[in-house]
Amino acid sequence: MTRSKPRRPAWALGLGTGLLLILALAGLAFVGGRSLPDRAGPPAEKVGVERVVLRPGSIELNIRNTGADPIRIGQVFVNDTYVDFTGPADPIGRLRSARLRLDYPWQDGQPYKVSMLTSTGLVIEHDIAAAVKTPQADASFFGLMALLGTYVGIIPVVLGMLFLPFLRTIGGHAVRVLLGFTVGLLAFLAWEGISEGFELAGTSGSPFGGAELVVLGASLAFLTLTVIDHRLRRDRGEQAADSARTSNLRLALMISIGIGLHNLGEGLAIGSAYAVGELALGTFLVIGFTIQNTTEGLAVVAPLTERRPPVPRLLGLGLIAGAPAIVGAVIGAGSNNPELSALLLGVGVGAIIQVIVQIAPSLRDPGATSVSSPTLTGIGAGLLTMYATGLLIA
Repeated sequence: MTRSKPRRPAWALGLGTGLLLILALAGLAFVGGRSLPDRAGPPAEKVGVERVVLRPGSIELNIRNTGADPIRIGQVFVNDTYVDFTGPADPIGRLRSARLRLDYPWQDGQPYKVSMLTSTGLVIEHDIAAAVKTPQADASFFGLMALLGTYVGIIPVVLGMLFLPFLRTIGGHAVRVLLGFTVGLLAFLAWEGISEGFELAGTSGSPFGGAELVVLGASLAFLTLTVIDHRLRRDRGEQAADSARTSNLRLALMISIGIGLHNLGEGLAIGSAYAVGELALGTFLVIGFTIQNTTEGLAVVAPLTERRPPVPRLLGLGLIAGAPAIVGAVIGAGSNNPELSALLLGVGVGAIIQVIVQIAPSLRDPGATSVSSPTLTGIGAGLLTMYATGLLIA
């Protein structure tokens, strides 16, 4: 009788394979680095401008070396005029960042072209479309961003949720039309986030990616919310025989999270635009955002027509959907980073797509295999509503 050998645990086999892979890659890098010839040709120099800070009499550039070789800035010109500047004494290594301070008496509202001449003679240019003083990041400034986020986030969403008593008076077929209207709203928000994210990505010279960050953020948000939804189903023991009320409350929560992540990206864009002087604050802006985002509150309460949730729970859903606009405005005004903006806009897009997937099964009538014409009309009405209200925002 032969004795079987004890099996190694799976974690030990995986650990051994990982160590073997690390050793193989280290050996390949060591041998390959010595056996291959050096790169021929001129240095590959590339610089991305991550942020511009304008103060009276000076222009500060936060730059990052996005090329393959170290880079040294030898001279700087503004509108073809040589200017004195202070910067790092040592070459800027790959993926390293540095700050250049230019002594230049810029004028408010004027365009400028900054040309950086490297030690090898390469000219790297950056355009400032309209010079405007960078706001001072103090308590009053962040308080203003918090107030702006409240105006465009929390207040409109809560106002839209006031339609819940009216929605309870309509029948089940009308509820499906309303859910179709919600899908139209969310689809427009997703497209808006995609277009804004790709537009920001086009202005980014970062080595960390542009459009890739939008796709990465969307994918991570979609997968994360899918995991959260599965966990909510499991924790509540939701099965086929479970009450529709529990399912509808879970759907309302997922819609709130999705809209909240979208409003995070929207607040980020608002704060960034204000920081560079591209946002005109005033009554028209507040009214425009209020009208547009009120429809978001309507979307949150659309699944709750068959139950009477307590007021604190409704307020909680409203805060989840609207409060991220405050966080986004504060982050956007303080950092003004295109890469971060693109990533968070992608997060909002992924969240909204996941919510649309959640709502889609509820659009069909019981026993039907396709969506009815009135529900399709509701989807179109949602798209047109978001388009029309978006025209009110300058």
